[in-house]
Amino acid sequence: MDMKVPLSLPNDPLKHVVFLDRDGVVNRDSPNYIKSLSEFEFLPRSLAGLQMLAANQFRAILVTNQSAVNRGLITEKTLTAIHASMQAEIRAHGGEMNDIYFCPHTPIEGCECRKPAPGMILGAQKEHRIDLAAACMVGDSAKDIECARRAGVGRALLVKTGNFDKAMHDLTAKGIRPDVIVADLYDAAEWIIKDRSQKTERNR
Repeated sequence: MDMKVPLSLPNDPLKHVVFLDRDGVVNRDSPNYIKSLSEFEFLPRSLAGLQMLAANQFRAILVTNQSAVNRGLITEKTLTAIHASMQAEIRAHGGEMNDIYFCPHTPIEGCECRKPAPGMILGAQKEHRIDLAAACMVGDSAKDIECARRAGVGRALLVKTGNFDKAMHDLTAKGIRPDVIVADLYDAAEWIIKDRSQKTERNR
């Protein structure tokens, strides 16, 4: 289900964690799936947003549905190569993707990891001792926001770089609202950092 970049396990649960969807948040989405490295294109300001998070000691964890694997459109080996290239580019720009979880299943397989099911986030929480109530989720679809709610993530941010109108329609139909709507991952990072700073001031 996942490939991992190990995180150190602290005595206290990790509080500064940001879960990220991939397609439509970090890179441009495609209705035909991202099937090769040549099809992977970072969205404007996403690398800068990831750099900002890393500079402010946030851990970024990718949780992404990749049903193209079980649809036979891409192999796990190719997906791993795409993620390795993505991580190298993020690091080259001063950011870090601390861990990656992906679900290869199609909707009809009924797994527990495909968003909006919370399996990937709950797996990350168990593995890395994450305080989910203090964490944030950044996504571009209704599935991302619903997944955050079902997992108990403290804040769910919806970016406009995916299919925003559909996301809002689907969320409204389910009676779910994101905590924050922002333009892109960069603005999400700014909001998350500011929110932490305000909480720290209130707790002094």
